[in-house]
Amino acid sequence: MKCPFCAGAENRVIDSRISKEGNAIRRRRECDECGKRFTTYEFVEEVLPMVVKKDGRREPFDRNKILIGIKKACEKRPISVDVMEETADRIEQACQEFQAKEIPSSVIGEKVMSELHDLDEVAYVRFASVYRQFRDVNEFLEELEDLKKRKTESRKTGR
Repeated sequence: MKCPFCAGAENRVIDSRISKEGNAIRRRRECDECGKRFTTYEFVEEVLPMVVKKDGRREPFDRNKILIGIKKACEKRPISVDVMEETADRIEQACQEFQAKEIPSSVIGEKVMSELHDLDEVAYVRFASVYRQFRDVNEFLEELEDLKKRKTESRKTGR
């Protein structure tokens, strides 16, 4: 680990502790050459599958794209940024648990739809309208009817 001040390669750890979020180890270091202190973080390297787009292109998984989609769907809704972040975290976790090197974008889209369905019906419909690329009002109305039907069924079953 090079010192950010003098680029010296020799330093020692003077304190280690788990980060506030619990997903990293925070290490306080002191450079043996210049004596200045600096902090490093150690994370588990997460291996995410490549995303296979509808047209066959492949690209690296990008949590930020999911979060942007969620934020657009939740715009002007009473949903905190923390809740949106947690939703994106759950989707990312599901993608990490996917037991393949590649994941179809449709699987990710359906997971986003599922999460938004449980979170906020308006956000769900907004996302669905873009994700499902409705060709006309009738397709949109069919989705709303399906949503209404599922809501009625879940009231009957108590879920």
